[in-house]
Amino acid sequence: MKFIHCYLEDLKQTLTRLPEEPIDLVVQTLHEARLNNKQIFIMGNGGSASTASHFVCDLGKNTRIKGMPNFRVMGLTDNMAMFSALANDEGYENVFSQQLASFVCPGDVVIGISASGNSSNVLIAIRLAKQMGATTVGFTGFDGGQLSSLVDYQLHVASNSIEHVEDIHLMLEHLICKTLREMISEADRYQPLTINQPVAAEFPSDDFIVTSAKLSD
Repeated sequence: MKFIHCYLEDLKQTLTRLPEEPIDLVVQTLHEARLNNKQIFIMGNGGSASTASHFVCDLGKNTRIKGMPNFRVMGLTDNMAMFSALANDEGYENVFSQQLASFVCPGDVVIGISASGNSSNVLIAIRLAKQMGATTVGFTGFDGGQLSSLVDYQLHVASNSIEHVEDIHLMLEHLICKTLREMISEADRYQPLTINQPVAAEFPSDDFIVTSAKLSD
């Protein structure tokens, strides 16, 4: 019981130290990317790979709103054939950057998730993204590592517990996706778009449009 209590109390304390302004900046960055038909790329290793895949799913599916464009989001951890081919032939440090090189364009958003902030494959991909004119975001923990000084926006979890860092990274992606879905007012939803891009398909039934009661697990 003592260990359980300490884990939960430490997690609560870490959450209270989480700054809100960087989260808002990331939300606004993603919202602008959505409106301007830009792509979002997300990557990470191990537990952070799982969070990256979860983020891709939530951002792509659970933010759909009638009258708004869908997010164009790609997970760089999810194509195992490509991932393993690059790792085998070009080195594990290049598994993200070499995928990114084929798709990233100026104005896109590239998100790297690394608890230590020192994952070499994430760092190499972020450097490439910056060279290509993309906006970069880092999810970090511990002291932020090298990633903290590379990215345009950092969501830093001030904890030396890998479990707490990964817990809160997952919470942050949920918070970001929920905010992106709910920040659109009824008036905004039905205003004509002023940019040339596809919008979310209008199906015959609203059963296909996401609501707060009908989300992916």
